[in-house]
Amino acid sequence: MSPDALPTVLVVDDEVRSQDAMRRTLDEDFTVFTASSADEARGLLQRQPVSVILCDQRMPGMTGVSFLKEVREQWPDAVRIVISGYTDSEDIIAGINEAGIYQYILKPWAPDHLLDSVRNAVEAQALQRQTSRLDLELRTSTGVLRQRTARQIDRARASFGFDHIVRAPGSPIDAVCAMAHRVARYDLSVLVLGESGTGKELMARAIHYASPRLSGPFVVENCAAIPDTLLESELFGHKRGAFTGAYEDHPGLFQRAHRGTVFLDEIGDTSQAFQVKLLRVLQEGEVRPVGGVRPEPVDVRVIAATHRQLEQRVRDGLFREDLYYRIAGITITVPPLRERVADIAPIARQLVQDVASELGHPGATLPDDTLACLVSYPWPGNIRELRNEIARALALQDGPELQAASFSSRVLQGHGQGSGDLQAALPAHGTLAQRLDVIEAMVLRETLQRQRWNKTRVAQELGLSRVGLRGKMQRLGLEK
Repeated sequence: MSPDALPTVLVVDDEVRSQDAMRRTLDEDFTVFTASSADEARGLLQRQPVSVILCDQRMPGMTGVSFLKEVREQWPDAVRIVISGYTDSEDIIAGINEAGIYQYILKPWAPDHLLDSVRNAVEAQALQRQTSRLDLELRTSTGVLRQRTARQIDRARASFGFDHIVRAPGSPIDAVCAMAHRVARYDLSVLVLGESGTGKELMARAIHYASPRLSGPFVVENCAAIPDTLLESELFGHKRGAFTGAYEDHPGLFQRAHRGTVFLDEIGDTSQAFQVKLLRVLQEGEVRPVGGVRPEPVDVRVIAATHRQLEQRVRDGLFREDLYYRIAGITITVPPLRERVADIAPIARQLVQDVASELGHPGATLPDDTLACLVSYPWPGNIRELRNEIARALALQDGPELQAASFSSRVLQGHGQGSGDLQAALPAHGTLAQRLDVIEAMVLRETLQRQRWNKTRVAQELGLSRVGLRGKMQRLGLEK
């Protein structure tokens, strides 16, 4: 394939309408071939190199998994994706084990999701080829391997270190980062608490790359996203024949994270049956794969996170007390965005750059009046909600300047869901000065909005000089 040629995608589906829909979604970025049966697809693969195969699961004569198992043996470089309207767990497991499925997409699929999945698959194939070339080169020189590994570690540390956590000078999260950096060097379990969207995974990565385990892997599992029946297999692995569809040994995340860090997100949503098994792994330092006869030793550091109040769940009998004390060797709480108002401005500017680059809007800027609108909102969904609003605004406009009118109505009105009174908006943690800053910011924000950001009238109403008002706005992040 020439450098300028588009990556090739093969769509295998017995329904012509489905073929046409996927072709329309993909044909701007890829060269798309279609086939209505496994036989037709097989003949095309013999004539044409293909980067990604999108295959329907339910087809006459042969299932998608069965066909992709054959593809895996004859054309292993092609990335394999199954599309199905059925959520049969046996199909999913068989697809992973037999056919080496890269992704399992459920119908009805969203065009953006399908396009992103194929893009990621092409990138994964390119990275795999690059890794294979590097492996071949590195076999000839241990010195080169050490140098490249050191450079990769340095880049990872620079990208995911504590300095990469965007914040304003004097932010309340400074103390959190300082504590996390201090404990990172010690091989202790860490429990990261905080509302959804506050950046708990970012904090966990920073701890990993500041620890002696930074050269080891950092693996992530969202415990709330997988049912217990699959979570045990995903974390601890399984042996061939352990259950229907287990056609080969599958190492779990704990084995793959050996000498590294496992980040267990939303651990508060796990069942007590699973908690017992996890506790044994943490106590013994070994895992027993599903269907395995003997345990396998693992050397991992566990960082857990949850948006739930685990102590209350322990009192309610929903979370095991012994597991709680095992994972909470050190507890770190990431404050919500409404408790660090001054951080909204630098985070928003960074997100505009990142999201604009992803969406193809280079050079997008954030004017002061638009930034003021963002600062005026309490962000119950925290950084995740802020990112979504910026992505929405960038998608709805063509010019380089991000306009406040492109935000959703709740952001424009300056109030979030469930934040009806002062008591609800007050921070639950922090010093007296930090809590007073939140109240002061709320008063200033409300007055500025009511007076349409006329600083002279605001200063008169609040009994401040314009210089004093400007200083408070700068300190609280209400102005650039």
